[in-house]
Amino acid sequence: MGLFDVFKGGGANDEIAYSELAAALRAGACVLVDVREPQEFNAGRVPGSLNLPLSRFDPAQLPSDRPVALICRSGARSASALARVRASGRNDVRHYRGGVMGWSREGGELA
Repeated sequence: MGLFDVFKGGGANDEIAYSELAAALRAGACVLVDVREPQEFNAGRVPGSLNLPLSRFDPAQLPSDRPVALICRSGARSASALARVRASGRNDVRHYRGGVMGWSREGGELA
């Protein structure tokens, strides 16, 4: 399975695992969008992630040149953002259920 394959489909494939996300980010195969509020984002984020807060989240603002992974603190807000993305018709987006807390627990770097 290629890196882009984790972003194909929809439905049951809404989540992306830590190992898949880390590999996709290393390869530049996706964009990571953090939906936490700016003060949370500034306090610690996955390097290279973009901040599009859920409080004013618009799926049309997501980068369109690559698949997107969504992240928040613990997975609830990224799941909510994903529902909005799905309602807009876009299917190449996943969310990381572990959030920034899970990313850090797995050994992922924070900036």
